[in-house]
Amino acid sequence: TLNHHSRVVLQAPPGAGKSTLLPLLLMQSGNYGPSNQIIMLEPRRVAARQIARYLAQQLGEPVGQSIGLKMRGESKVSQNTVLTIVTDGVMVRHLQSDPELHDVGLLIFDEFHERALQTDLALALSLDTQELNESVKVLIMSATLDLENLSTSLDAPIIKSEGRQFPVDVRYVPSDVYPKLEQIIGVIKRALSEHSSSVLVFLSGVAEIKQVHQHIEPFLDEITECFPLYGALSIEAQSLAIRPAKSGSRKLVLATNVAQTSLT
Repeated sequence: TLNHHSRVVLQAPPGAGKSTLLPLLLMQSGNYGPSNQIIMLEPRRVAARQIARYLAQQLGEPVGQSIGLKMRGESKVSQNTVLTIVTDGVMVRHLQSDPELHDVGLLIFDEFHERALQTDLALALSLDTQELNESVKVLIMSATLDLENLSTSLDAPIIKSEGRQFPVDVRYVPSDVYPKLEQIIGVIKRALSEHSSSVLVFLSGVAEIKQVHQHIEPFLDEITECFPLYGALSIEAQSLAIRPAKSGSRKLVLATNVAQTSLT
């Protein structure tokens, strides 16, 4: 579809492979290279780092070779880079400094349903770029957004993938509007006792993560490891939280909302 349209919208649920499989398939298509690159916007820094690292690992390379990464205070690219993962501020500055986007063939907007101001500005600038350089394509990817209006306004066909569907069991536990620490600890202990799988807990900030970590640690059995996950952690510490649990063990991950999109 990208071969026949300048703009395409892709709608697929979480886990379908939008961020982790499709970019590699596009690279393998033969349409892109160091002089006709792909730039993929990831709104969140944690997701941008992890996706760049994951894609590079699939190619058996470090970040900075075929797969590049650019965000505030961090740039890993080379003359061999074909796909660069960027955050929204970097994308906006790139479009402003080089409106024709020389050496770029495709712009990908991942997690577009998050709809940040910088992301919308980057899309607006991208449409201007397409007026100046007709060879630049735009691919917008989203999991949950109603894309019909976007498709109409951009004159872009929608490709839908159902992905893999899994049953979800929702349970509500009584608590205050702002749950107390003991209520959060109680729910975590209940989840750990009722299920043998790993547990992912979303908390409102780093302070809450540290509090919960300190109070839940004494109650964990020998097969359960607890890991924090938030943006200020090192890439190594984030990877420890995201990596699958070792055989015979399980994980309790205490996360801020950085994990609610690409990483979940």
